[in-house]
Amino acid sequence: MSLTFPTREEIARLSARMLLEIKAVDFNAKTPFTYASGLKGPTYVDCRRIISFPRVRQTLMDFMAATVMRDAGFEVFDNVAGGETAGIPFAAMVAERLGLPMTYVRKKPKGYGRNARIEGVMTEGQRVLLVEDLTTDGGSKLSFVDAIRDTGATCAHTAVIFYYGIFPETTQRLADHGVSLHHLCTWWDVLAEAKAQAAFDTETLAEVETFLTDPRAWQAANA
Repeated sequence: MSLTFPTREEIARLSARMLLEIKAVDFNAKTPFTYASGLKGPTYVDCRRIISFPRVRQTLMDFMAATVMRDAGFEVFDNVAGGETAGIPFAAMVAERLGLPMTYVRKKPKGYGRNARIEGVMTEGQRVLLVEDLTTDGGSKLSFVDAIRDTGATCAHTAVIFYYGIFPETTQRLADHGVSLHHLCTWWDVLAEAKAQAAFDTETLAEVETFLTDPRAWQAANA
């Protein structure tokens, strides 16, 4: 296990840079993206692309392992669980770095056999780290956490590569459920790096900043 501990600021900057480099994020103010919620926005992120870029994948997973150990502790987990589906490969890679067993959590029972939501071996009393690719408002994490706790294990931490960082209720929502959020970078970090690289035209960057400052107002105005 070879891990380094860059500053949080350096991790955020480099993570944002890598996401831009592999085109995992995109800005488009003229033709906004439609999200799963049905709402629109000028930003888009697809962390699944990371698995196809070995050097980026390795570095980001090193960053995640280092972030979790620095912020949560070195001997505080017994199991790493990935959320179906995007979290599964990242959970496997983080588990490898932490030297821990890996499991994954289904979005819902599979409907046959044991009708399980947890795949792999998770036992009562284990302290579980939930790993996902990203979080928007934290809502999907709560279902996964509850499924983990239903086994008799505990889950007080979730780690993601990307956290939107524009909905102030997210961390409180998770905290109210007894869960701490750990992340590598946010939309603000990506915007700062995009400006530094002049990765998009100034009009697009300005529109993205308007959206990030008040996403609900932007969506109402662009419905």
